[in-house]
Amino acid sequence: MTPVPEGPSGVGIGWRREIDLTVERLPGVDFVEVVAEDLHPDALPASLQTLRGRGLPVLPHAVSCSLGGAEPLRVDRVEHLAAVADALGAPMASDHVCFVRAGGLESGHLLPVPRTREALGVLVDNVRAAQAVLGVPLALENIAPLLAWPDAELSEGAFLAELCDRTGAFLLLDVANLHASAVNLGQDPDEVLGELPLDRVVYVHAAGGVERDGVYHDTHAHPLTAPVFDLLDALCARRRPPAVLLERDDRYPTDDELAAELAALRAVHSRVRV
Repeated sequence: MTPVPEGPSGVGIGWRREIDLTVERLPGVDFVEVVAEDLHPDALPASLQTLRGRGLPVLPHAVSCSLGGAEPLRVDRVEHLAAVADALGAPMASDHVCFVRAGGLESGHLLPVPRTREALGVLVDNVRAAQAVLGVPLALENIAPLLAWPDAELSEGAFLAELCDRTGAFLLLDVANLHASAVNLGQDPDEVLGELPLDRVVYVHAAGGVERDGVYHDTHAHPLTAPVFDLLDALCARRRPPAVLLERDDRYPTDDELAAELAALRAVHSRVRV
């Protein structure tokens, strides 16, 4: 198993152009994450250069590599992720356990991978191909599913554990997405945590969402909810991850509200547990 890389620590926030100045002045930000597809490696935004100048790690997070897709891997997308990681001097890069493309069409959404042996084999091959292109370690994130494919042969925890074991990849664990799986698919998040290789978790995502008509939507446009904090606490009780990051992509609140959410995440993450 590949040793865990030197990655972020503490509490971070997702950098977005709409809140670039906010991120610069927020207290208690230890690192930031950027959507790789939003950047050109030869023309990084001034705000990111400012943050890098302060010594903050800036981590690229991709949404379009479609590592779980049955079609040939779009190497150009992985190359873009690699170029952004290199431009940022990032210690790692990440994408999702999902597919976003099929039949030549782009879904515009992160779609779940069937948890079958055959689908796992395709995912493993694609991850290995991506790792061969990237110049940094790759972390993979669990998604917030709205549906599950039939005839699953593995639980989500076992699926992700075997994926990490066979590829040496790391986990970017999203606790809000675990909550989405609990609501939408009836999964027990505690059982998932019990099956995951928590020593492979390099950092954690936490985001807000909303439940409508029994379906949880991972909006990234609402405040953090109690179940997300509870899952972060449960994870930290098992094994404290090195870092946790707040995601917000829309309906941005005031600086004070964002600062309060960061402080609340830090309180849970740093809590002493006996």
